[in-house]
Amino acid sequence: MNPLSAIYGSVVGARNALYDRGVLRARRLDGPVVSVGNLSAGGSGKTPFVLLLGELLKARGIRFDVLSRGYGRQSRGVRLVDPGGLPQEFGDEPLLMARKLQVPVVVGEDRYQAGLLAESKFGAQLHLLDDGFQHRALARDFDIVLVTPQDVNDRLLPAGRLREPLRSLRRADVIVFASGASAESFPLDGKLVWRVRRGIVPPTKSVPQRPVVFCGIARPQNFVLQLRAANIEPAAEAFYRDHHAYTEKDVRELLALKQGSEADGFLTTEKDAVNLGAYLSALEPLAVVPVKMELADAANALDTMFRIIEERKRGA
Repeated sequence: MNPLSAIYGSVVGARNALYDRGVLRARRLDGPVVSVGNLSAGGSGKTPFVLLLGELLKARGIRFDVLSRGYGRQSRGVRLVDPGGLPQEFGDEPLLMARKLQVPVVVGEDRYQAGLLAESKFGAQLHLLDDGFQHRALARDFDIVLVTPQDVNDRLLPAGRLREPLRSLRRADVIVFASGASAESFPLDGKLVWRVRRGIVPPTKSVPQRPVVFCGIARPQNFVLQLRAANIEPAAEAFYRDHHAYTEKDVRELLALKQGSEADGFLTTEKDAVNLGAYLSALEPLAVVPVKMELADAANALDTMFRIIEERKRGA
């Protein structure tokens, strides 16, 4: 093992042990907390899954909010996301969730404090904890963890992308197999398993026939593969770091790439559209393609989740 990864793993293991033994205690909100997280640093589909789960909750008439760290924002402290705001204020993914779900989204480094703000404004409703598996300072009533095929053979940070080893899955209530992950590759130990299908949603406006495909997401090649599966062949590609904040220089370079590749437009993700902000109009014609997840046997999955939450509430 890489020496730095070994040090990182020791620190993570020691911290988890302190929580497991009750030396460090998680604080509890009045409303139930459902955490959506993963093992790796990005690219497992947490945001599409939160959007999926949120839509399922809305369909049942269940009131909820979303608690998120707000990764990449320039602000500090606990803030209620303004859907008309900027990613620099709230982070690109919380802003996307607020716009698409139209429910309260609260960002804060301390998710407990974010939850207190949410409860003071909206009552003790259900909280979806975005990217919460490693945020053990906040007690949760149900833990959902997404895994990908890459997680199986990956290494701990900084040599790889894993934030925790596979054995940490024992803390999960449900393991969600994303991006074609196989049950045979993971230590399930009797855990509940949910299966999702992830793909792109064809945009309502026409897609350029030979677009420049660009994005700043964790695993851009997965997005390109989904486009090709939908018979969209890029004329050129431009990839940026996850959560990339686009600049005027980026736009000039993209326009030059379009001209040099003889492309007839651009195509990107919803998250990148958030990060483009006012530069969106400079890249017309531009198709923004949503990434959407579908959960197999969704009604039964949610029934099981609420049953477990209720059983734990009665047993507390």
